[in-house]
Order: sequence, then structure tokens, then C-alpha cells
Amino acid sequence: MNNPASTSRWQNYMHLMRLDKPIGILLLLWPTLWALWIAAEGHPRPWLVGVFVAGVVLMRSAGCVINDYADRKIDSHVKRTAQRPLTAGLVSKKEALILFAALVTLAFLLVLTLNPLTISLSVVGAFLAISYPFTKRFTHLPQAYLGAAFGWAIPMVFAAQTNAVDTRSWWLFAAVLVWALIYDTMYAMVDRDDDLKIGVKSTAILFGRYDRLIIGLLQVIFMGLLFGVGWSFGLGGYYYAALAAAAALMLYHQWLIRDRQREYCFKAFLHNHWIGVVIFAGILVNYYL
Repeated sequence: MNNPASTSRWQNYMHLMRLDKPIGILLLLWPTLWALWIAAEGHPRPWLVGVFVAGVVLMRSAGCVINDYADRKIDSHVKRTAQRPLTAGLVSKKEALILFAALVTLAFLLVLTLNPLTISLSVVGAFLAISYPFTKRFTHLPQAYLGAAFGWAIPMVFAAQTNAVDTRSWWLFAAVLVWALIYDTMYAMVDRDDDLKIGVKSTAILFGRYDRLIIGLLQVIFMGLLFGVGWSFGLGGYYYAALAAAAALMLYHQWLIRDRQREYCFKAFLHNHWIGVVIFAGILVNYYL
């Protein structure tokens, strides 16, 4: 028979890694898949797909663990996060650090199967992921830092697939950074009142009453950057049709956050996953039809 205490402990670890809430994995996964298919012109090597998909899961999980470790005292003052395993005392600080080290080690072992350029780039990616949780104490732009951390998969993918970082790939890196600014600002709008009380910084606080306007401008920039990606890599009409569908989804997100109600801001954040799906579908159809 299973030991209930042991089962509960593993469940706490799963919650700490947010495996029960895979939205973060998806928001990191879709741009990684965009890059894999574009870099390989529709035919990525299966091993690379496996390495990067597993790497996304491992590094996002590690990021959640170190984020909760860094925020364990802050989270107790925020309604949405007060019951996270570390804050609630369900997982110890030592256990969290051991779990974090194990996840990062597994991710690095996967990277070691790739070429030297990708390995060197992975060090930068790991630094961005590990340091991100601490940025909200020093800057109102932690969402931009998150975008850089998420976007760093792009040059790594090109390095792994082509043994070089195509200069055109920085269009895609910039697009992913801006996209993270968009959806993570929506996410920060959910906690804005709590963050103001405890002194945590975010773009939602920085943008203030201009939040929807600035998100809208960022959405336009995001679409422009993706248009640049399509132009520079010679993608066809199906890709641009996908961009049009993504633009329609962004209009829907603007409607959701129109009154800045917490539940609808959170819904808009979650719904950004479908932008990733639509764009990836456009890339696939572009190469296979």
C-alpha cells in the first residue's frame, strides 16, 4: 500500500513545481516550438525536439521552485499565493533547494548532449531563470526580465539546430520578450492591490491607469515583430493568416481586461496560450502544405 504521507509529500512537490498548473510550461513551450520549426525549415531533428520539450518542463519547474523560495515570505501576504507549499509549511526550505538543484542538473545533462555553442548559451539561460524571481524587488520591469528568460530558448534552438545563431532569430527573441510583457502584465494586474501594500514591483503598478493602453501598444509591437519574423524567414500566407487570428485573440483579451477585474485579468493571462497554439499551427501549415 502507498504511504499517505509519502503520497502527500510528492503532491506537494508537484504543486511546488506547478505541474498542476501547466500554463507556464505552455507559454514557454510554444515559442520554443516556433523556433524549432523555423530554424529547421519544418524538419527539426526528433532528438532536439525531445531535449527542448523536456528542458522546458524542467526549467519552468525549477523556476517555480526558486521563485517560491525567494517569495516565501511575500506570498503569505498575497491572497492568491498564501497557500503555496513553501509558504504554507508543507515543504521545507531544504527540500525546495534540493528539488531545484535536481531539476537544474537534469536540464543541464540534457543540454550536454548538444553542441558547445548551445551549452554555452544555456549558462546564460540558467542565470536568467534563477535570477528572475529577485528582480521584482529592484525594478518595476520584472516582466521584461521574464521575457528575456523565456526568449533565451530562441537563440539556443537555432544554435542547436544550425550550430549558429541566425541574426534573424533576434526578431523572434524580441517578439517573445514583448509577448511575456503583455501576458505577465495581465497576470500582475491580478495581484496589483496586494503588491502595492507589500512593496513588490511590477509593470502593472508602473503602467497604472495606462495599463490597457500600454498593453495594446505592446500587442501591436508584438504583431509587428512576428510580421518581421515571417518576412525575414520567407513564411507564407498561412503564417500571416495565423497572425490575423492571433490579433483577433488579443482584441478579445483587451475586452476581458476592460474593467480590470481580477478574475478576468487572470482569464486573459491564461488565454494567451491560444495565441501560441494559433501561431504554431500557422507555422506547421506553412511548411507542410
